[in-house]
Amino acid sequence: MKSTLKLTTALVFGACLSSAAAAQTELTMWYHGAGNEVESNIINQIVSDFNASQSDWVVSLESFPQGAYNDSVVAAALAGNLPDILDVDGPVMPNWAWAGYMQPLPIDESVIENFLPGPKGYWDGELYSIGLWDAAVALVTRQSTLDALGLRTPTLEEPWNLEEFMAALDAAKASGDFDYPLDLGMAWTGEWYPYAFSPFLQSFGGDIVDRSTYQTAEGALNGDAAMAFGEWWQGLFANGYAPGTSQDPADRDSGFIDGKYAFSWNGNWAALGALNAHDDTLFLPAPNFGNGSTIGAASWQFGVSATSEHPDGAAAFIQFALQDQYLADFSNGIGLIPATASAAQMTENYADGGPMAVFFGLTEAQALVRPVTPGYVVQAKVFEKALADIANGADVADTLDAAVDEINADIAANNGYGH
Repeated sequence: MKSTLKLTTALVFGACLSSAAAAQTELTMWYHGAGNEVESNIINQIVSDFNASQSDWVVSLESFPQGAYNDSVVAAALAGNLPDILDVDGPVMPNWAWAGYMQPLPIDESVIENFLPGPKGYWDGELYSIGLWDAAVALVTRQSTLDALGLRTPTLEEPWNLEEFMAALDAAKASGDFDYPLDLGMAWTGEWYPYAFSPFLQSFGGDIVDRSTYQTAEGALNGDAAMAFGEWWQGLFANGYAPGTSQDPADRDSGFIDGKYAFSWNGNWAALGALNAHDDTLFLPAPNFGNGSTIGAASWQFGVSATSEHPDGAAAFIQFALQDQYLADFSNGIGLIPATASAAQMTENYADGGPMAVFFGLTEAQALVRPVTPGYVVQAKVFEKALADIANGADVADTLDAAVDEINADIAANNGYGH
């Protein structure tokens, strides 16, 4: 009798476990951070915490190297093999939404009302993605450099104008203390160009594409403002203010720290290295070249694939990941800007008075997302080539006109990208 009771109890207990396991639906997730141990540890912790927090869903994570990630997603979309949860670079999201890779993100937008604007991924009036962090660029220098050159310290309220900025470069050049006055990071390619350099164009009054319609680059990328920008851009290299496209990558990494450059246009991800090397390091706002001070915005974000059969579960995970503690963990781990002010106060570097708190203010005040259009993925490459060619001495007007023609041809070939 006892053995029969034990067997019955075991069978019932086993059936309950089996039923609980069956009730937990698997959600597949892809992430771009393979190879970054710190980043991987954080995302794995979030997945583990979510899986343990409820019994409806279990997230299964697969990570890819960042350089191969986008191609992997495109290939999977064509093969009909997308995961439930996608990681997507902010400016790329409209293309993936338009192409049918993603669906609107079904979360209550009150959850993200306190988020910085950059991490919010909107396309065609709907939220498709949300990020846990943002990134910002500043003009990096040292207080001792400003003092030695007799320069005013610019502020968010009163940044340098074009005349002051060029006077600062002239002073650094005349001092003879630096290899170049300015490091723009020309050793970097790809997304760095539109992220870091299109804000200069926008501050002149131009843009990569006309954002009022997203149907043409005519006038935005080759109008008077863009021409003025192009001439100025070319002059930075022709007149020896900055190293060009042949810059040694090692100099980009450590040139400012080593004293080769008076100023460096660089992101918050490089800020700690500069601070650790020089305790008088300053992060200055972008200059105002006539149309306001602007820096790039939007980094990697989470969204739901169009083919997911469980968008509610995918959204539940994404919303779970938006907790301030996780935003702070990513910031402390990889140095990026927390998406909320409350999370910033939980970090080592971005809390009030922290060594990198200035970047939160720069993002709030100056950030502008890259053109919100499916055509951006082509426009970014065209813009990069145009700026590299101009830096290398190509005719400014001819190069910008050719870029406009190429962008417009792509827009026409894709029937306006749904705008």
